[in-house]
Amino acid sequence: HDIGRFEQLKRFNSFEADTMDHATYGVKVLFEEGMIRQFIEEDTWDDVIRTAIAKHSDYELTGITDERTLLHARLIRDADKLDNCRVKLEDAMETLLDLSADEVGKYAISPKVREDAFAGKCICSKDRRTPMDYWVSYVAYFYDLNFQETLDIVAEEQYVKRIIGRVPYTNEQTKKTMEELERQLTEYVRRK
Repeated sequence: HDIGRFEQLKRFNSFEADTMDHATYGVKVLFEEGMIRQFIEEDTWDDVIRTAIAKHSDYELTGITDERTLLHARLIRDADKLDNCRVKLEDAMETLLDLSADEVGKYAISPKVREDAFAGKCICSKDRRTPMDYWVSYVAYFYDLNFQETLDIVAEEQYVKRIIGRVPYTNEQTKKTMEELERQLTEYVRRK
């Protein structure tokens, strides 16, 4: 599903959404260029796979009316978010945000990003202004998890606490916001 990321990184040295729609490009590589046949010989599932890949990075999962396709789109979205947890915990902060963790923790969170996070919404790419906005978006996507099993993994692995805890927040307002957000997200994952 993320095969388009390779070209995005090669062309733009970035994973930023505004540089390239990696999901659309992935569909092009897999289906228009035929690479999908290297992974699966038959074409029975092509429509489901195509749609699930095309939609996996959308802000909201909309426009899918077929239940089987929707199930697979949700599966890929959840798997993508779980993989992102690993990335957010293992990759260097400089790789993720082009700054050290200490530098990230000095920034404020934009009002719109703060408002959306506390309203239980994911963060729209276009609303991110500061490095902290990006960091908040990496945990706010837990609001978009689809399956109990995924939520159970997030809770068991303590992803909310661990991802939020990677940054030393020296901006006092940011620190307070992140403490509140950690409590809210932990409770959301627990009760959902």
